[in-house]
Amino acid sequence: MTHPAGRGPDPELPDDPDGPHGAEPPGRLRPTGPEVLVTTGVVGLVGGWSVRALALRLGYAEPRVGLVSITLLFFAAAVIAGSAYATRRTVTRDRAALPPHQAVNRLVLAKASAVVGALLAGGFAGYAVAQLGVGDPAAMTRLWRSAIAALGAVALVAAALRLEHACRVPGADD
Repeated sequence: MTHPAGRGPDPELPDDPDGPHGAEPPGRLRPTGPEVLVTTGVVGLVGGWSVRALALRLGYAEPRVGLVSITLLFFAAAVIAGSAYATRRTVTRDRAALPPHQAVNRLVLAKASAVVGALLAGGFAGYAVAQLGVGDPAAMTRLWRSAIAALGAVALVAAALRLEHACRVPGADD
C-alpha cells in the first residue's frame, strides 16, 4: 500500500488485506449491532425514567406525551420502511440503478434512525414505567401514550434496520 501522496508505503495501512481487521478492509461500514441499540435504549430508559422525578424536584409539571409526537414516530417509521422497500427493489432489480451517493445517504439515514429510535424507545418506555403506581388520574393517560410512543419508536428502529439491510449490494453469488 502506498502513501496517499505517492511517497512510498503508508504506515497507517496494513500490507496484508486480511491483517488485524479480519477479512474486511479497514474503513468498511458494518451493520448496526445489537449492542449499540441496547446500550442506547438503556440510556434512554434511564433518562425517561428520571424525567418525572426531575420535573417534580424542580417544581415543573410532568411532561405530556402529545398525539403529534406519537403520530410523527409512526409516520417516520412508515417513510423509512417505504424507503427500505424502494431501495431493496432497486438494488435487487438493477445493481447500477442506485447511485453510490444515494446508497450512502440512505445508509447514514438508516444508521441514525436506528440509534435515535432506540434512544426514543427507551426514553418513552422509561417514562411509562415512571407512571406506574402514580395516584394522579392523568398518569394513566401519560402511561398509555408513552407506551404507544415507545412502540412507534420500536417500529422506527425496525424500519431503519430494514433500510440498512436494503442498502447492501448483493454479491456475485446472490
